[in-house]
Amino acid sequence: MLRCLLVDDSPRFLDAARGLLEGQGVAVVGVASNSADALLRAGELLPDVTLLDIDLGGESGLELARRLHGQAGRAPAPAPAPVILISTHAEQDYAELIAASPAIGFLPKTSLSADAIRGLLAAHRDGDASS
Repeated sequence: MLRCLLVDDSPRFLDAARGLLEGQGVAVVGVASNSADALLRAGELLPDVTLLDIDLGGESGLELARRLHGQAGRAPAPAPAPVILISTHAEQDYAELIAASPAIGFLPKTSLSADAIRGLLAAHRDGDASS
């Protein structure tokens, strides 16, 4: 079962996303609403994927994606969990920033689903295999 960490500053979204994803066979192993909690939970829980809101209230999800990626390779995590950025904003609003980030992709919150997450993970693995 795919293990996911959800990072968003909206408690309502966290609850809704957890219910949706768990109903589709994704284990939401943890949630965080700010950078400090997200870094701690990622290190403790070692999720298979992290879903990360681009706008974390007063914090930048894009900066947090870089920090999560930089925490990789240190014990106990041998490699970073892939990060998928999420937002209520359209992808084109952040296209250059998303492309420059270590995230493997982007999902609008309205398109969030287990299949969409698995699709991005599969495309990322296929891309790694062809490198």
